[in-house]
Amino acid sequence: MKSIMKKCPKCNEYTLKDFCPRCGEKTLTPIPPKFSPEDPYGKYRRMLRKEKGFYLRRW
Repeated sequence: MKSIMKKCPKCNEYTLKDFCPRCGEKTLTPIPPKFSPEDPYGKYRRMLRKEKGFYLRRW
């Protein structure tokens, strides 16, 4: 099931539109996709996250 709720990364407003009505920024899906052990692209997604520094630090 695909989520239709979207969030603006700039002003953190939730909307159903592709562009934020407040600031005009492109909106993103706020939740990650479901985990699957058979994910064929997981390796590449983890490599990209590591390269771009998107891993969250655990305190």
